[in-house]
Amino acid sequence: MAQHRQNTSRPIPGRPAVEALTETSTETAKDNASIKIKEINVFDVECPAHQVVARIGNKWTLLVLYALSQRTKRYTELQKQIANISPKMLTQVLRSLESNRLVSRKVYPVVPPMVEYSLTPLGVSLARPLAELCLWANDNYSELTSTWRL
Repeated sequence: MAQHRQNTSRPIPGRPAVEALTETSTETAKDNASIKIKEINVFDVECPAHQVVARIGNKWTLLVLYALSQRTKRYTELQKQIANISPKMLTQVLRSLESNRLVSRKVYPVVPPMVEYSLTPLGVSLARPLAELCLWANDNYSELTSTWRL
């Protein structure tokens, strides 16, 4: 069961209590992340985090995971949703995710064959951190793109 910390900080003068709570919660989350980053040696090839990043840390894999986190989809739906992914790349990504037990593949015995892809429970557990990454990107997009050469 997850433990919840009670916020015992005082509101910041001039700000509503909700904003103070949010700011404190954000600072606590940043502190916790900093501690965890120092504890995890992601550069060690034996580190579980390193191995996971090596398997899912590319553009196409993350996009397929995100698409499947929305709902079960057929191959053609994925191909239409994920712009510019080649059929070969989509097939490779789906096979890789299936072999890593993040995606399940269900084949229906019909002609022509119908195949659906969905996240496994393990894949579903990855949806939240992926959504957090997408929210971070959305929140920081203006700042990020201000330095990009487009």
